[in-house]
Amino acid sequence: MNKIDRYIIKKFLVTFFYSLLLLLLIVIVIDFSEKIDDFIQSNLSFFTIMSEYYLHFIPYFANLFSPLFIFISVVFFTSRLADNSEIIAIFNSGMSFKRFLRPFIISAVFLSVLSFILGSYVIPISNKYRIDFENKYIKKQKKKLAKGIHLQKTKNHYYYLHQYNHKRNIGYKFSIENFENGKLKNKLRSEYIQWNEETKKWTLNKYEIRTFHENGETITPSKKLRKTTDTTLMLLPSDFIVQPNLAETMNLNELNKNIESETIKSSGKSKFYKIEKHKRIAFPFAIIILTIIAVSLSSKKKKSGIGTNMGLGLLISFSYILFFQFSSTLSINGNLEPWIAVWIPNILYVFLGILLLRKTQNI
Repeated sequence: MNKIDRYIIKKFLVTFFYSLLLLLLIVIVIDFSEKIDDFIQSNLSFFTIMSEYYLHFIPYFANLFSPLFIFISVVFFTSRLADNSEIIAIFNSGMSFKRFLRPFIISAVFLSVLSFILGSYVIPISNKYRIDFENKYIKKQKKKLAKGIHLQKTKNHYYYLHQYNHKRNIGYKFSIENFENGKLKNKLRSEYIQWNEETKKWTLNKYEIRTFHENGETITPSKKLRKTTDTTLMLLPSDFIVQPNLAETMNLNELNKNIESETIKSSGKSKFYKIEKHKRIAFPFAIIILTIIAVSLSSKKKKSGIGTNMGLGLLISFSYILFFQFSSTLSINGNLEPWIAVWIPNILYVFLGILLLRKTQNI
């Protein structure tokens, strides 16, 4: 690593952290002004707001938009180098454009690894406090209830619940289907079930069991639909509760475990966990991709000055963020695989980076 490499790496990192600090201050002021009514209504002190909310909001926001901040920083300081004819001097010394990219790649890889570690293991812990604060004082929202939920706890057992009231611990229109060798063996239906916190068991109310065999079926109890019984099911009340942003509070290991368990249940929650997992992997790669695009875009001196590069830089970076959010939403609401949805923006912008890189080398 020569002096030019160290000079560029220093410029890269200093510009990034300085711009990150400046933008975060602006974001905090705007966010505070939007939420000040909620803070006043909840009678929160300034110290409480800063220590319990913004202390955890800052790392979340900084990491979420780190590709954007890095892209803008690279465009800005590379344009300054080009405008001051420093890049021309570097190329005249015999350095190729690919060699010129090396310190940028080194810096981008460092920030990518840092972003991955923070996003996968550190920020999820912080998110627990941030989300709890938002739900308690800002959004004031309670846990949402799942409706029409289907679960597969084992290979041959399928559960269905129409609706669950978490305040009373009661679920309505409950059923269990038991299969053997691919054929429905029996089916239990209950008008409602209730969770007993003391015994950790479910009470089945107004239920019947239909047993299927070669000669037809048997219904038990046939006319005693008011019968109740206590039983242990492989279900907990938490299986019927949707917790907003729960995936954001899990580290990578917890996400993998929940993806495995929710996939077995066939509950549909696994899609949210998969999207969150692939986001944490794809975002660090986006830093490297956008860095290459930024250098290719701004390494040539332009008569219009830095303004044109900054304008194009903002357009490309914001389009990436919007495209990323759009593809993730498409996966949630459609049939697109989570990993495909998350990686589509990176794949497309890799091709954009290659085109800009070749164009820059040919100039």
